[in-house]
Amino acid sequence: MALRNIVTEGDPILRKQCRPVGDVTERIRMILDDMVETMREANGVGLAAPQVGIMRRLFVAEPAPERVFCFVDPEIVTMEGEQESEEGCLSVPGMAGTVRRPEKIRIRGLDRDGEMQDCSFEGFDAIVMCHEFDHLEGVLYIDKAKNIHELTEETEGK
Repeated sequence: MALRNIVTEGDPILRKQCRPVGDVTERIRMILDDMVETMREANGVGLAAPQVGIMRRLFVAEPAPERVFCFVDPEIVTMEGEQESEEGCLSVPGMAGTVRRPEKIRIRGLDRDGEMQDCSFEGFDAIVMCHEFDHLEGVLYIDKAKNIHELTEETEGK
């Protein structure tokens, strides 16, 4: 496994729609593993392929320690409810903002082994999955956020 460089806002790759992956190959599994390692090293809870310069529809998420999800060619099947929360992003370092997202979602896509998975998420987990899915569409949380502000030592612990 290897750490990958995280692309930051201003790089046009973050604003492009990603292409489907198709088959989960050994190379795709290696990319997913690298992304998990990179996400953890950066203290993130999710990382999408365009954030490491790869224009493919895949992301990893770890909304709670040791609960890792890998999605290849994901699609959000259902969304319900509404919630607001403060979000940040590894590609927009030092900033946060309030974003409205669905309370519950169902997402379908291939897992790390190329098997179809159909998962339901709610609360914080749903926020993480929607945030990463948006990256595949070329959308950053700052496009949807209000009250965008710089993180300071006082606000980071909140």
